[in-house]
Amino acid sequence: MKLKGFIYSMVCTGLICACNTVVPYDILIKNGRILDGSGKPSYLGDIAIYADTIAAIGTLEKATGTLEIDAKGLAVAPGFINMLSWANESLIEDGRSQGDIRQGVTLEVLGEGSSMGPLTAAMKKEMKEDQEDITYAISWTTLGEYLEFLEDKGVSTNIASFLGNGTLREHTIGYENRPPTDTEMETMKTLTRQAMEEGAVGLSTSLIYVPSGHANTDEIIELAKVVSEYDGMYISHIRDEEGGLLDAVQELISISEKAALPAEIYHFKASGNANWQLLDSAIQMVDNARDRGLPITTDMYMYNASSTGLNVVLPAWAKEGGHDATMKLIEQPAQRRRMMAEIDFHVPPDKILLVGFRQKAMRNLIGKTLAEVAAERKKSPNETLVDLIYEDDSRIQVVYFSMSEDNIKKKLKLPYMSICSDAGSYTNEGVFLEQSTHPRAYGSFARLLGHYVREEKVIPLEEAIFKLTTLPATNLKLKKRGALKKGFYADVVIFDPEKIKDNATFEKPHQYATGMLRVFVNGTQVLKNGEHTGAFPGRFVRGPGWKPTKP
Repeated sequence: MKLKGFIYSMVCTGLICACNTVVPYDILIKNGRILDGSGKPSYLGDIAIYADTIAAIGTLEKATGTLEIDAKGLAVAPGFINMLSWANESLIEDGRSQGDIRQGVTLEVLGEGSSMGPLTAAMKKEMKEDQEDITYAISWTTLGEYLEFLEDKGVSTNIASFLGNGTLREHTIGYENRPPTDTEMETMKTLTRQAMEEGAVGLSTSLIYVPSGHANTDEIIELAKVVSEYDGMYISHIRDEEGGLLDAVQELISISEKAALPAEIYHFKASGNANWQLLDSAIQMVDNARDRGLPITTDMYMYNASSTGLNVVLPAWAKEGGHDATMKLIEQPAQRRRMMAEIDFHVPPDKILLVGFRQKAMRNLIGKTLAEVAAERKKSPNETLVDLIYEDDSRIQVVYFSMSEDNIKKKLKLPYMSICSDAGSYTNEGVFLEQSTHPRAYGSFARLLGHYVREEKVIPLEEAIFKLTTLPATNLKLKKRGALKKGFYADVVIFDPEKIKDNATFEKPHQYATGMLRVFVNGTQVLKNGEHTGAFPGRFVRGPGWKPTKP
């Protein structure tokens, strides 16, 4: 019997002898500054890894490793958790997850309001038709099958997902803006139970988009009650991040209270200059709810600009039936004029940066603001916006410079704030260079550690690591993840706290972060000396309601 990492005695076969032998661990990380994820002060020590598990931690003077790494002067921490990742398609194209791995992310949490299952035949057809530069066959139907597909295909990061209520609605009701019938509600509950038992971590909504936003509060509560039965979480891109922010926060708190489950606010913010002052009241609402015992948490990315579709500024009636319905309305002169007249620019056109188009012929506009394109065309920003959406036959990806830098620092200090990218995880080559993106896709986590911790000293490094690891793992109720502890899975990162840095900019976003030196996922080295090893040890990390179906 072979036991690694400690002195053991064995009887040699065919001989009457006892042998005292030291067998090495697979990996021994020595002399590192250990930040275990708890938020407590760091300390110098060693970590030993055997197979996929942390086997020992502390002062391991007599230990040896098949691979030994001297981490003197470097920080050693648990792998980071991206609480809002849009890597669901980018991982199909390239499972290396380079943009995030090079920042230390070892778990991508997918599914903001929509998820990669459950799907109907019609939904698969629509997904196929909507594919742009990244194309793939859709061989799965349920959310669990998609995550198993990624694991089998090979990914470098671990993966988990929420179940999107928008996907449930499209599956059951389509894009109709109405309450579900009793039968439809039961169907959505059944699908929710199936997803939770397959391993979904909870229910998500994205209430400024359709069809997710067609759900009223009572409908969400009914679905959240099902999730509560499985000890899952409710998480939401809340219904309004602008003037109606406080009502939207209250809706989330009410859902948490009435459905009796934890709830988190995606990318918590007050968007639009006129609304920045609302953040203090929103924070107070969350604090008051937490004081009453409600487990309300938040997450954020590290930039003062958001990124979503150009179509979000259209009036609600113009988006009600989904993109195809919007296109048909634009073709009607009276509706087009009405649409243009009712556009609500919560961010001025000179603060709206164009970053993604479906049609290659339109991509010469990438990097320009809406105001610049309007001036070039000698049209109003309102008319230009509608024309662009119609010409590209898409929502058009843009960046909105809409948030306060002071508010970012204020939010970062909240004890219940986790971190996200709200972006895909890309490689800076090949198909990914066909479009621009938000720099958060390459820099959100490194920017936290380099800019806000080292340079601005907004929070200490130990607290930042807690927000990246133990806090989200605890909120998601993940087993043996998010901390450097004996018996936990060996998701471990080694970085230089004096050099880690985000390099992506709004002008040139496809630039990797630097300063992350080594990353281990389930005990396998994925990043070595800052370069990807080509390993794919990522696993489907299942939520607390998972019920294994195989013996």
